Amino acid sequence: MKKIVVAGSLVADVTGYCPRFPVTGESVIGKALRFGAGGKGNNQATAAARLGARVVMIGKMGSDLLSHVISDHYRQENMDMAYIATSGIHETGAAIIEVDENGDNRIIIVKGANDELTAAEVARAEREFESCELVLTQLETGMEAVLECKRLAEKHKKPIIINPAPYQPVPDGLFEGIDYLTPNETETGYLTGLLPEDEADCQTCAGKLLGFGVKNVIITMGKKGAYWHDGKIGGMIPATDLKPVDTTGAGDAFNGGLAVALAAGAPLETAIQFANCVASISVTRYGSAPSMPKLGEALELMARFYHKTITT
Repeated sequence: MKKIVVAGSLVADVTGYCPRFPVTGESVIGKALRFGAGGKGNNQATAAARLGARVVMIGKMGSDLLSHVISDHYRQENMDMAYIATSGIHETGAAIIEVDENGDNRIIIVKGANDELTAAEVARAEREFESCELVLTQLETGMEAVLECKRLAEKHKKPIIINPAPYQPVPDGLFEGIDYLTPNETETGYLTGLLPEDEADCQTCAGKLLGFGVKNVIITMGKKGAYWHDGKIGGMIPATDLKPVDTTGAGDAFNGGLAVALAAGAPLETAIQFANCVASISVTRYGSAPSMPKLGEALELMARFYHKTITT
């Protein structure tokens, strides 16, 4: 069983489903309301755990009512909470999510205790970095936690994926030496000044991102698939043929799947195909962390659509 360290956010999701998004000042009658564990870090950790990895999650939550949404999820998933700290000041992170009948979403995130995750709390898990196969982090915590995560990955010579989401200005040099950078098209637009719409745009954007010192760039493009470039070669990998009902957490499913495949030693193109399968299955279900598939489901879709497999 491969070990993956995930340092990231823990969020309680409140999701409302509606036929269409309301315009300013309008009320729209919804179809359902669901509560569940979310947050980019938690979603990616859950995806990796359900795919068979041993996941070490580093994060922070409050001691409020919403913290039970997180702790209940970890108990149900049999995931370790040894490195999840509790804030005495801030509330558990929360997300207010709207999902329309096309499966598209709009999200408001309140970072809460996530913004309080410190470098020292990440460093407390240093022995896990030393013995893991891969490190995965995002930008939904305080920046000092992200920087410490990168420092420890470099110190122990472990590959690291940074998912630059949600977009925010980052310190100079953050992406220098990063093994894998995984922005979606919107984040790519912010980072490069060009919103990619096709493969040619992706190639241009990848060149700019590689210029930051990144070793491998993977741009996720939703239903169009994902574009990758390793500095020498690259190309677009199409998404599968599954139809979405809720795209919340799709990027997190992709990153969790990518981490598992790379930790298992899969070539980058094959790892992206596996990640596409994980994301494709997740959007056929409601919710974020609860929608993450199991390994057998992802392998079955990979064999059917890409005619490939991986050994985890």
